[in-house]
Amino acid sequence: MRLPRPPRLTLRWKIAALATAASCLVVAAMGVLVHLWTAADIRGRAEAQAFNAVYSATDVHRRTGMLTNGAELDPAELPAALRHPADDARHTAYDGRIDALVGPSVWAAQRTGGPGSPLLAVQINMQPQLASLRRLDLTMAVAAPVTLAAVTPLTLYGAGLLARRLRRVSRTATRISAGDLDARTGPTRGHDEVADIAATVDLMADSLGRRLRTERRFTADVAHELRTPVGGLLAAADLLPPGETADLLRARVRDLRDLVEDLLEISRLDAGAERPLHARVPLGAVVTEAVARTGSGTRVTVADAPDAAATVETDPRRLERIVANLVVNAHRHGKPPVEVTVEGRTVVVRDHGPGYPPDLLRHGPRRFHTGAAERGTGHGLGLTIALGQARLLHAELRLANAPDGGAVTTLTLPERDPEGS
Repeated sequence: MRLPRPPRLTLRWKIAALATAASCLVVAAMGVLVHLWTAADIRGRAEAQAFNAVYSATDVHRRTGMLTNGAELDPAELPAALRHPADDARHTAYDGRIDALVGPSVWAAQRTGGPGSPLLAVQINMQPQLASLRRLDLTMAVAAPVTLAAVTPLTLYGAGLLARRLRRVSRTATRISAGDLDARTGPTRGHDEVADIAATVDLMADSLGRRLRTERRFTADVAHELRTPVGGLLAAADLLPPGETADLLRARVRDLRDLVEDLLEISRLDAGAERPLHARVPLGAVVTEAVARTGSGTRVTVADAPDAAATVETDPRRLERIVANLVVNAHRHGKPPVEVTVEGRTVVVRDHGPGYPPDLLRHGPRRFHTGAAERGTGHGLGLTIALGQARLLHAELRLANAPDGGAVTTLTLPERDPEGS
């Protein structure tokens, strides 16, 4: 069982997701850095304040014996790191204890006299500053989603502009690959990589168009130049006395004439000089007559009942040309039995030979290329002409291989003339 394909994530959403993820990382990094820097700044200011307060309080105590700036002598809450200083210098220590509205805090202490004298200590409460830090964290936590809510739509809009430009280039490339050599992307906004790609696609289309026009002109010129001498050869061959050599020569000249006529037909199709003449005809009858004219003895099966046979609006002459080429191609490159089935607006031609080669199925029919040696000899023009005539009738021609072997060609006519009213 074939698993369903997962939904495709478009370039627009990929860019938006990447930008959103990058914004989240930037916001998170900025939040962490601001928090760490602010916390370090609060502690540094508290240590400096405690250091200065001890200096002033010690000086006043030594001169007057009074305690100022909230100083205390040998307080019980003094951190252990400050209780036994090695000298008489001022020292600071962080105290992470929290008691009601006090803490965390920074202590500073200094002896009032020589060794063994009381310690004068000052406690600086950091709780108000840390409360401000928590409010800052909360503000950044609220601002981050708001910023992302603003960044994401802007990213989607910008990515959408880029995606639309790329889709325009993609549509042009698709039209060129489908045979529309006049398709161009045209001028694009900006001078970025997308504009370079669009200009490159247009230059490629110009170069490809020139080469194909040169090839088509050469094919048409060669076919036209060969038509007159080939006609003279055929007339001269008909004047030869009967014999095996004359018959062989006449057969080869007729093959050459058919090749020239095929080349002329292809050149007219390539140049867009052909115009179909539509008429409403019974599909089964037209296909049966076309197969009979090939003289191949191919069996035709019309699935519809005679009183409900499908009628189509198409060019019967071109339809006969397509069917005849498909039948002849099946007999020439495949193996019998060759079967033609008509059902609704669909004509299926099947043989029981080696089938179409993979290269032909991938790239479609190419002139003077039969695809594989086991497919037999030929010029590769039959399928090319059938495909060109099918396009002219706005019909769909599909090439495939049957599971049990053999080539299957399906011609599906449109429901109505696309150029009609």
